[in-house]
Amino acid sequence: MTYKLTEEGEEYLRKGLPEENLVKLLEKGLLSMKDAKDRLHKFEVAMSWAKKKGWIAVDKGMLKIVKKPSQTELEEHGALQKIHNGETVAKNVLDLLVKRGLVQEVREDIYAKAEKLVGKEIGILEPELIMTGKWRDVKLRQYNVTSSGPKIHIGKNHILTIFAEKVRKIFLDMGFTETEGPLVESTFWNFDALYQPQDHPARDLADTFYLKTPREVSLPNKKLVDAVKKTHEDGANTGSTGWRYKFSEQISKQPILRTHCTAMSARSLSQAELPAKFVCIGRTFRNETIDYKHLADFTQIDGIVADENVGFRDLLGYLKEFYSRLGFDKIRFRPAYFPYTEMSVEPEIYFEERGEWIEMGGSGIFRPEVTRPLGIDCPVLAWGLSLERPIMLKLGIEDIRNFYYKNDLRFLREVSSWQ
Repeated sequence: MTYKLTEEGEEYLRKGLPEENLVKLLEKGLLSMKDAKDRLHKFEVAMSWAKKKGWIAVDKGMLKIVKKPSQTELEEHGALQKIHNGETVAKNVLDLLVKRGLVQEVREDIYAKAEKLVGKEIGILEPELIMTGKWRDVKLRQYNVTSSGPKIHIGKNHILTIFAEKVRKIFLDMGFTETEGPLVESTFWNFDALYQPQDHPARDLADTFYLKTPREVSLPNKKLVDAVKKTHEDGANTGSTGWRYKFSEQISKQPILRTHCTAMSARSLSQAELPAKFVCIGRTFRNETIDYKHLADFTQIDGIVADENVGFRDLLGYLKEFYSRLGFDKIRFRPAYFPYTEMSVEPEIYFEERGEWIEMGGSGIFRPEVTRPLGIDCPVLAWGLSLERPIMLKLGIEDIRNFYYKNDLRFLREVSSWQ
């Protein structure tokens, strides 16, 4: 960037800075304001800058020097000479001269800028070359367009977040309403409301994480609790004999980390207006033996359809449609047993890398012992599916622990680019 003197700057170069000229006059003796004004060119400018620099003062109409300029303070005139000669000056002095309007930046026109590049080898096609047509007169540097540049690892969503959004969109497109519930759940909603007996092995510490704090959680309204209690004890009006034991509300209040999102399905059914379709995608916790396809902390896709016109074939249809939209073709259903559904099946998808069928979760039709205490008197299709296992199949990942425990940045960067 270059600078030149303005017309005023050229004048000061020839005649000196007004404030310096004023000090020189005062060095010969005191002057009145009137005498100084008559004898000095640009008197107002001289007075302004001399006072601003603390060189002079006015006493009863007379001017006097209160401080002699230092050599550093007299650099401005020398700087004008240097700029006139095309030399560089200190930035603070240059900024002051520009502020005073004695120096201005010299801006080259596009032709002058383009002319400087003519005949040279360039790597960047400057705008001036394009606008003037001078790009024809330069040599463009050759680039190896086949070589890859450095990878830039920008922030990305985790693969589980990406896949959860895909699953959410599929179910919303199928007309489902998404629900959410607490991670700390009562055994009432997690087990009792799903007609799982209070002495069932799945409730033991071997499978369930019980909490010390809080000691207990509140139960829903007494009418609902009593209905569930009677169903456990004698079957009530469900057509069964119940589990034939003494139901304990104290056990129902025990706080746990929810073992499935089906607890949220029970909550949703207790408040649902029929027909209804709900889906919940959430974290669940089980005291599992960790291996390549099991985790103690995983994500479940839980869904229910409550409608008097649905049946078992509709359940298989919903599950097959869901997995088909995820891009899977090899889908089968294996008969299963769950305390709260009848009939029950486990959907399975073929895992090519391991040459085996992988179970995706559980599903079935809720038993009347589940639905009637909740105020539902129609078929309810239900399923609880794994989120991580379909990702393994989709991306060929052989170990489910890669998602949480290994923290392999290379792996996370690669799989998080999948859409």
